[in-house]
Amino acid sequence: MLTEPTIVETSAQASAVIRLTIPRSEIQNSMGPAFQELMGTIAAQGIAPTGAAYSHHFRFDPDVFDFEVGVPVSAPVQASGRVVPGELPAATVARTYYQGPYEGLGPAWGEFGEWLASHGYDTQQSLWESYVEGPGTQPDPTKWRTELNRPLNK
Repeated sequence: MLTEPTIVETSAQASAVIRLTIPRSEIQNSMGPAFQELMGTIAAQGIAPTGAAYSHHFRFDPDVFDFEVGVPVSAPVQASGRVVPGELPAATVARTYYQGPYEGLGPAWGEFGEWLASHGYDTQQSLWESYVEGPGTQPDPTKWRTELNRPLNK
């Protein structure tokens, strides 16, 4: 289930990130450990998250995911292992929210893409999703909320 999309201006957000380039089939095995490493590293540095964890995908490829997992932070992170400073960019984005388990994100992105095309929006290759409510805050997957963001060309 998607909410009615809106067009919003985002501000740049300083983040801590881990960049991953992996086969699409490895996404479920790679994201969880990367988020654990990320959150453990910022906690060890005494840095608090200031927003929802996210994944920022840089391009569409049917076989390979080129993306970073990240979290906005209250202070600059010091590089440690795979964790480095990053930034979620300022952009004009089309935004919607998906409610449901993560297995439904692929179809949700497809539905969102159809909406964008039917409304004549010219999108960039990148996109990001923020995990507003998920396993750490809500045990019922049908109530998980993911914010979908697609930057627009001007």
